[in-house]
Amino acid sequence: MFTASLGIFLLGLLAAAAGGFVGAAIGANFAFALTGFCVLFAWGITTTGLDAVMGIDPGVAFNYIAFGPFMGPHITFAAGAAAAAYAANKRYIESGKDATSPLAGLGRPDVLLIGSAFGVLGYLIQIGISKLPWFGAHTDSVALTVLLSAIIARLLFGNTAEGKASLFNTERLRTAPKERGGFMGKWDASDDYRWLPYQETPAQFSAIGIFFGLAAAGVALMLAIHFPAMAGNAPTFAFGISAIIILFLIIGWDMPVQHHVTVVAGLASVLFFPILRGAGDQGFKYYANLGTMDSNAWLAAVGAILIGALAGWVGAMFGQLFANLWYNRGTTHIDPPASSIWLTTTLVWIAATLAGFSS
Repeated sequence: MFTASLGIFLLGLLAAAAGGFVGAAIGANFAFALTGFCVLFAWGITTTGLDAVMGIDPGVAFNYIAFGPFMGPHITFAAGAAAAAYAANKRYIESGKDATSPLAGLGRPDVLLIGSAFGVLGYLIQIGISKLPWFGAHTDSVALTVLLSAIIARLLFGNTAEGKASLFNTERLRTAPKERGGFMGKWDASDDYRWLPYQETPAQFSAIGIFFGLAAAGVALMLAIHFPAMAGNAPTFAFGISAIIILFLIIGWDMPVQHHVTVVAGLASVLFFPILRGAGDQGFKYYANLGTMDSNAWLAAVGAILIGALAGWVGAMFGQLFANLWYNRGTTHIDPPASSIWLTTTLVWIAATLAGFSS
């Protein structure tokens, strides 16, 4: 959308500068919760037909409002996380991993301007990724941008006990015997540095991955079947719900964090349903040509949502692996869900392409 002309590119650039400022001002996690509401707004105007009645391009709702410079996570959330890293580096706040506190309360414009700068950075990185041949259209460029932005912020503002910027902060690892053995427990962090202790064991994240994945896969597939023009966006609905759940986490409830599960599970079910019907070469157009669902079609749908549940489990596993790898090992926020989403999305697309899905 933002590369159609120089004018729209510059408009998006200015909007991203503002979006990054807003993300830092209200706090990264609050901004992400608002992303969820914007996703549901986008679905509301498209599925009710208001876009056609009012002459609204549905792409504006998704590409500008929900996943663009207004409230896209690669701009607002990433900027909020980077601004927190900067604020901690300057000793304005205690923790650079504080992705929740609204930073406007510090009364320091430099912190918010760092957010603005990272909003612009996120805008440019995401556009660059989306233009890469094949990969750009078959990964989650927003999630990958969130990850890259966070890595840059840690290298700039993260610090070890010696005050040196680094990607990994090994002195935060346990020196006592590990509570958990095996691969998943290899890099346990000290208690105050762990991501989500109530969903970190294989049993915990597997249950969340499978069942949230199953739920998301089912709703994505039903949306694709009944709103075929929106099949490509179908995975975003459950993602929006997952983002809103973060709001309840912020206010103090131990909510499951699972947007890295729901978005990839929904994608897998929507991609593999045509494949299971022997029509993967039709791509998303298959949904427009589907017609009435018979018993065989519903059996294929069952298979598709089970594949979605499997993808959800993989997403949950990668989320915890990345939490162990660099969230738990540093002084700034590198987002485990974003780290998982781009990788799992790419793997799902590779699997679907090899199985015959044509995009």
